[in-house]
Amino acid sequence: MSNVLSHINAQNQPEMVDVSHKTSTLRTAEAEAVLRLPQVLLDTIKGDQMISPKGPVFHTAIIAGTQAVKRTHELIPFCHALPVEGISISIKPKKDGLMIRCRVKCVHKTGVEMEALTGASVAALTIYDMCKSVSHDIVIEQVRLLEKTGGKSDFYTGEENA
Repeated sequence: MSNVLSHINAQNQPEMVDVSHKTSTLRTAEAEAVLRLPQVLLDTIKGDQMISPKGPVFHTAIIAGTQAVKRTHELIPFCHALPVEGISISIKPKKDGLMIRCRVKCVHKTGVEMEALTGASVAALTIYDMCKSVSHDIVIEQVRLLEKTGGKSDFYTGEENA
């Protein structure tokens, strides 16, 4: 019987997946993080920015998320170091909070899902860090993969604007 988990070998030990036999293809992934904010923080959003005592929140979160994408392999033990070729992070206000989208692409032998999820997560954590002096009533409600393309299978949530 083969293992269901890709990072467990036949001896039931953890190991990085060997991708040496795979062909490099364009790989993309988009992840989303959703934050719920208290009204006191919603009131600080002006256009496409939020300013906190620590500086411009959205711009800083985008930079932090970008750095996190590039360092995912240092944070998650079995992720491959990937030659990331594109990173796009957007932060959009919604009725009761913020929606962060992180899109990553590269041409390689393995996907970029973990990079997109890490970028969205760190951007959300950066917003929390920069706004906690105003209120700790910030909730990171979800972090999820919206889509991935390339490799042996594609994944789409099927939601509009995914």
